Amino acid sequence: EQPISRVMFAVDPFPDVVADAAERGFDLLVTHHPLLLRGIHSASSATAKGRILRELIKSDVALICAHTNADSAVAGVNDALASAVGLDDTRPIRAIPDYEMSKIVVHAPGESVDVLVEAMSAVGAGRLGNYDSCAYVSKGQGRFRPLLGATPHIGEIGLLERVDEQRIEMVVESRNTNAALDAVKQHHPYETPAVDIVKLTDPPGARGIGRWGDVEAPTTLRGLAERLSRSLPPTNHGVRVAGNLDSAVQAAAVCGGSGDSLLDSVRGLPVDAYITSDLRHHPVTDHLAENGCALLDVAHFAGEWLWLQGAADQLTVDAASAGFEIMTEVSTINTDPWSAHIASVK
Repeated sequence: EQPISRVMFAVDPFPDVVADAAERGFDLLVTHHPLLLRGIHSASSATAKGRILRELIKSDVALICAHTNADSAVAGVNDALASAVGLDDTRPIRAIPDYEMSKIVVHAPGESVDVLVEAMSAVGAGRLGNYDSCAYVSKGQGRFRPLLGATPHIGEIGLLERVDEQRIEMVVESRNTNAALDAVKQHHPYETPAVDIVKLTDPPGARGIGRWGDVEAPTTLRGLAERLSRSLPPTNHGVRVAGNLDSAVQAAAVCGGSGDSLLDSVRGLPVDAYITSDLRHHPVTDHLAENGCALLDVAHFAGEWLWLQGAADQLTVDAASAGFEIMTEVSTINTDPWSAHIASVK
């Protein structure tokens, strides 16, 4: 029930960020990294996490963490990084379907087709884009023998029956499958209607982990690294490069945060470079040995920091449209943990 009027955005809920939010009168801190990424067993002030929790509570500063959902979202962490690199017409490296689809197949006498299509359409079946009541109907013959105890709509006990039937096929979001089944049971004339539920391949959506696309202004690997360095907040990590600096870059992939788990997926894409963080020695050498694209490794904090301003601006707009007036600000505290970078000395 606490009123919210001032919201701070940051990558990490670190002690200095929390203290800054408290001292400057912010009601809510929104961070990308969760405070409790790993579970804790105590909120005692003897632990670092406990001290942060106690400070948040004492200062009446609420905390919301948007981690993988912000990575996957449209206009989220990965879209912000892709925009900084200058990628055009991007799509996820690993897409999340917007919805899960099934197909419901029902066999019924011809006079029942319209009733069944209408009933299933009423609960969401047969919806394709900007169209509804979509169904495919084909003719065939149904065969069945009513057994003792049955109360058949057509046919007699013990006799094989042949009926001209029609096959109705309609797509349905998987979440609406039970409602479509209930509609069939309610409106089908048969005591035991024949129904198939077929799980369909989920259509890829705009959300998902990572992004890839064409580089708006094709460049070299060196040029891409320099462009990236100018876009990111300064860190001692900088931009590490694995690949020929003079090689051409016309398409690239990005993944905010630790992205070596996507290296296999990236190798299957028509890209010349992959930008991510926390790359390790062996996955990198294996990737390059398999003729993988060039790699650029940026500071974990820096690659995800780019999202904050866009998220803050969007929250301001969305709140205003809902009748709320709030002030948002992005923290200027650099929470990258690396304090120095000493170049190799011969």
